[in-house]
Amino acid sequence: MSVQILEHEGRPAFALMPIEEYERLVAALEDAHDAATIEEFYRRLVSGEEETFPAEVVDRLLAGEHPVRVLRSHRGMTLQQVADACGVTNSHISQIEKGKRSMSTELLKKMAEALRVDAEMLL
Repeated sequence: MSVQILEHEGRPAFALMPIEEYERLVAALEDAHDAATIEEFYRRLVSGEEETFPAEVVDRLLAGEHPVRVLRSHRGMTLQQVADACGVTNSHISQIEKGKRSMSTELLKKMAEALRVDAEMLL
């Protein structure tokens, strides 16, 4: 690597290098960052702190199906089980899934806990 150090008042202030070397250095740093991100994700996945979802779940969400219905189905839960966990009726949950009723902040938190997801996934 050919680097030229420029001084200011007798102290190193700048490093000059050919653009090709700079670009290789930046690419190597980006690769190292990407590798660290992947390692951290894998650690969280193995420890159970992170979860992935099957393509079917993602496809249903992207198609616009209500997240509560998709995630309830994915977890193998009935309307009644979710309703019991949230302290509401199964009719209430059904209306939410059909988009006829919205969730309060409190219900959103309970629903997220019952479905074991972050609340943001249900919005």
